[in-house]
Amino acid sequence: MGGDLGPAEVVEAIKIVLTEDSGLAPIILVGQEEVLTPLLAAAGLQCNPRLSIVHASEIILMDDKPLKALKSKKDASMVRAIELVKSGEARVAVSSGNTGALMAGSTLRLRMMSGVDRPALAAVIPREGGSFVLIDAGANPEARPEHLLHNAILGSDYARVILGMESPRVGLLTIGTEEGKGNALTGETHELLKKLNGLINYVGPIEGFQVFRNHVDVVVCDGFVGNTLLKTWESLAKFITGMLKDELKKSPVRMAGAILAKGAFDALKSRMNPDRYGGAPLLGVRGNILKAHGSSNRHAWASAIRAGDKIIRQDLYHRLEEDIAQANVLIHPPTTVGVATP
Repeated sequence: MGGDLGPAEVVEAIKIVLTEDSGLAPIILVGQEEVLTPLLAAAGLQCNPRLSIVHASEIILMDDKPLKALKSKKDASMVRAIELVKSGEARVAVSSGNTGALMAGSTLRLRMMSGVDRPALAAVIPREGGSFVLIDAGANPEARPEHLLHNAILGSDYARVILGMESPRVGLLTIGTEEGKGNALTGETHELLKKLNGLINYVGPIEGFQVFRNHVDVVVCDGFVGNTLLKTWESLAKFITGMLKDELKKSPVRMAGAILAKGAFDALKSRMNPDRYGGAPLLGVRGNILKAHGSSNRHAWASAIRAGDKIIRQDLYHRLEEDIAQANVLIHPPTTVGVATP
């Protein structure tokens, strides 16, 4: 209910996925029933057996203060959706609402996965020859080395699910690939990641110019750096697209060439389109939460719903739980106390 384009766009997305994906898991719409029922009727979905409604009378708005909204709007659609995940009635919650409220509500109500201290957002970004997972994209701006180690595992497992990779290459973003380069955070994290003994495919530190090359499949950093990188990429993509349009319109010859190259431009637009994956999961909490862009249209929503379905079918949560437990043993091996013999 709290996205920029409203629930009508969500209903249209559901119509798309239910039409195109016959094996999709059942969908629960959470929100104001008096608003949703007419929208479903208009879309021809009111009697669909794969779709149901859970009524929630309140809405957390984009400009609401997260903690205040969670406290005062206990019957908000976002809160009810998180509670469905907590109770097991839903396996994943997808929201395009207030990001701060979604992260705070998920952390407070679901709590953290055993062995993980901080959650992380994982965003999928195009690169040379494919895409990579950026983690953390903004959930935890003040990270410690163990947080980044957990991010590496969370991001690696998510890349396996969403990108279909068997052994994604994991790189730690810093300012140089030589030993000792970077700050204390990246230096200590690098030493920890080397201890994972094949649990992930860690290829070492990477620099900024390697991020968009076919060098790694998972880029690990703290939330401050990751959110800056994500927004810089989004801004740069829009800048290049706009600049290209302006240049192509400067002469009839260029415009004619643009028509001939339309297929290439359409393919480029498709690869750079953030709607392609639709959202970023909040990893590390006890349950599956997927954050879609606030401005998500029906196509972005459809992509987010399909991503949620992949998360369910490949049992991402339990894979993460097992790998985090194994990693914590590797970096903190149990001490054995010697027994005195007579």
